Amino acid sequence: MEDMKQALKVALEKAVAKLGAEGVDIPVQDVPDNKSGDYGSPAAFALAKKLKKNPVEIANDIIANLELPKGIASVEAVGPYINFNVDIGSFVQQVIASDLKAKPRGQKMIVEHTSVNPNKEAHVGHLRNIVLGDSTARILRADGYEVEVQNYIDDTGRQAAESLYAVEYFSAEYDGSKKYDHWLGELYVALGKAKAIGSEEEQEKIEAGVVEIMHRLERGELRNEVIEILNSNLETYWSLGAEYDLLVWESNVVDSGFMDAGLSILKNSEYVSTATEGKFKDALIMDVSEFIPGLEEPNVVLVRSNGNAMYVCKDIGYHLWKVGALKGLKSEVFATQPSGKVLYTSSVTGEVDPDGQSFGGGVKVVNVIDIRQRHPQEIVKTALKLSDDARGADVHHHLAYEVVKLEGQDMSGRKGITVAIDTALEEIIKRTKETIHEKNPDLANSDEVARQVGLGALRFGMIKSEATRIIDFRWEQALNLQGDSAPYIQYAHARACSILRAATDVDISKADWSKIGELELALAKTIVKVPDVIALAAKEFAPHTVAQYALDLATSWNGYFNHKDDEGKPDTKVLDSEEGLKEARVALVMKVRDTLAYTLDVLGIAAPQEM
Repeated sequence: MEDMKQALKVALEKAVAKLGAEGVDIPVQDVPDNKSGDYGSPAAFALAKKLKKNPVEIANDIIANLELPKGIASVEAVGPYINFNVDIGSFVQQVIASDLKAKPRGQKMIVEHTSVNPNKEAHVGHLRNIVLGDSTARILRADGYEVEVQNYIDDTGRQAAESLYAVEYFSAEYDGSKKYDHWLGELYVALGKAKAIGSEEEQEKIEAGVVEIMHRLERGELRNEVIEILNSNLETYWSLGAEYDLLVWESNVVDSGFMDAGLSILKNSEYVSTATEGKFKDALIMDVSEFIPGLEEPNVVLVRSNGNAMYVCKDIGYHLWKVGALKGLKSEVFATQPSGKVLYTSSVTGEVDPDGQSFGGGVKVVNVIDIRQRHPQEIVKTALKLSDDARGADVHHHLAYEVVKLEGQDMSGRKGITVAIDTALEEIIKRTKETIHEKNPDLANSDEVARQVGLGALRFGMIKSEATRIIDFRWEQALNLQGDSAPYIQYAHARACSILRAATDVDISKADWSKIGELELALAKTIVKVPDVIALAAKEFAPHTVAQYALDLATSWNGYFNHKDDEGKPDTKVLDSEEGLKEARVALVMKVRDTLAYTLDVLGIAAPQEM
């Protein structure tokens, strides 16, 4: 418990001061499960040099001068370590009464994720990006940050142009029989095949048509056509529980002047110069050797000798706006999302701050982009380091994730080797519904529960592993509702809810905390780790740590629920417990339920009350 750790830290600092050693950082840690004690401190090691004594002797000296805070029953020296034993009743009562959520920090983080090309349906490779980004944003909010979620829309790129030209090339008309982005995706794949097998004349015709569409996109003539694709994509993202604050269109970033403004800022850096000789003569280059060692070519061209700026300049300018070094991106209301939250979009005709909504200006930006984009992201990060306006080296983080394979194959939207997110979600909900009807045919709201459980399984599968591990999407694994999965955690929550539905007449104010024991303590010690887990996940941008904690908490709760005494008889039946103990246990179950629900919510997963 943070308050308990802080109280121990203060008590230790006072004891150390009596030994004549002030100003020393005193760590307080959880004691490993296989060691005696609940909390411990290795403070004696840090003091050995200062006090010129053996750490074991120092540990005993500290204990001799220590005043134990409330809730601590005893303290002992285990060699050089100082270990504390909590008062079980007092500790568990404090855990139940405590608010485990972080206080607001008053700082904004910007998370950019999804950023799928608006030309076809999103597939399960994109799913990892969406779930990682959405979970990261939720974790940062849980850690007290204000979070702005951006979705970058590449409305001037070749892929959007190919899909829009495919409609013209095949003289296709949308009849509404399938989702619009799926229909367009089929045309996109068909155009690729037509070009691959067509004559040289046909290939030239297709290329000319695509280039013309690209010019029209750059002039902003086809914005409404792209919006139609994007709206279909958004239906998918929203069905996953992901929502955004701002859609940032590439055409608006280009029109905003951020690229030129960013170049003006970079030109003031000692690492940016115009080459006077060699292969880059007359080009504006940035020397990144000090920041990205080991490159064969450490000079990055920003502007060619002919005056044409490189693509990375646009990205640098955009990120300077993200961290507040540039102003001027206009925006307006785009849509109302399923939760009722307003979604804004960058625009030409909007206002800089619509309705008082201020975008950009984060203390840090997090870009969820696959690992293959590591080098371009390093270039952007380096450029921000070179800017005095970017407030230092830690304003940019690339949340790099490995690719998702499909049954062992590399996915390719162009070749049609994908599984659409919509298809995967529909199938897993269908399978979940069948399982629920088989095991609990009388369950009310079974369709909604199936949606919650199926979606939870799909999301959890994308974040339970470290982002740097490749995921091989296989139907058998994706549809498995057992083992290390969200349904396992959701069922643990439903089990707690079931007990509490039967405990409506229990008055927890009559709890006798002196009657609870080591089993309840172990469960409470798992619950109380939530703030530290959230803080670590936020610091390292690592949703998998929260996923693992949720599994650990569910396992701890299930272990408690199923526990038996030495004679093999259940000894944790909450509602069959003696008076005083029953009320204390019900209160603890309430905390279990709330903590499981909170942890699932941080991962963007629902917590059904029945399954």
